[in-house]
Amino acid sequence: MADTIANILSIAGSDPSGGAGIQADLKTFAARGTYGMAVLTALTAQNTQGVSGLHLVPPAFVAAQIADVFADVRVGAVKIGMIASGEIAEAVANALSPHRSVPVVLDPVMIAKGGASLLAADAVEALTRRLLPLSTLLTPNLPEAAALLGEAEATDRAAMESQAKRLLALGPKAVLLKGGHLPGNESPDVLAMPGALRWFEGVRVLTRNTHGTGCTLSSAVAAELGKGHSLPDAVAAAKSFVAGAVRGSGALAVGAGHGPLHHFHALWA
Repeated sequence: MADTIANILSIAGSDPSGGAGIQADLKTFAARGTYGMAVLTALTAQNTQGVSGLHLVPPAFVAAQIADVFADVRVGAVKIGMIASGEIAEAVANALSPHRSVPVVLDPVMIAKGGASLLAADAVEALTRRLLPLSTLLTPNLPEAAALLGEAEATDRAAMESQAKRLLALGPKAVLLKGGHLPGNESPDVLAMPGALRWFEGVRVLTRNTHGTGCTLSSAVAAELGKGHSLPDAVAAAKSFVAGAVRGSGALAVGAGHGPLHHFHALWA
């Protein structure tokens, strides 16, 4: 089994412009040497400049998609992205509950790059109550962490550590709080695990091409966990991959707004 390619499942929304959501997740899974699968929770009308429309998939059909995948396929890990409603959060939690041995990376997608809300108010409560306890890793950015905790956004490393610990107390096995919104030239992330904190350093790349960064990072972590790597090693590999994808994004010419990452920067000559 050690040489078997890992199958990774994304449960998320669709981005027709290809930079975020299911599309970014599948590209990431492929780039990390895994086989990608997708359960759709929502369709969006969006491009690199913003989101103009949202159409939710019925919760029962979301659950049916998940059930059919698990009934037939050996799932190595799950990434959860856009949930959109409390009902969908409940459906996803119910569908995943029988599969507690499978690693789950939860990216709490709440606000699009252009500022549009992607998570209804009732979904925050349902996500916190039902999905956080199922999660191997929660991967919020600073605004998402503040929203989940109901407090101001962290502006320094001390506040990040404090918020990461309090998010950990909500139920996930670990929390990766991403510091991309911090001021300055650095982009550090902190991994909080029971009794341990570990910082992952990064240099900020000055570019507008950051559409789908969170989707890509969480998917890369899920891929590495599915391959059997430890959580710290999975996070380190994912952060390195995303940094390269951001640095290589200038090779692409997609849209007039926040462009996508170059997921295949290491594969395309």
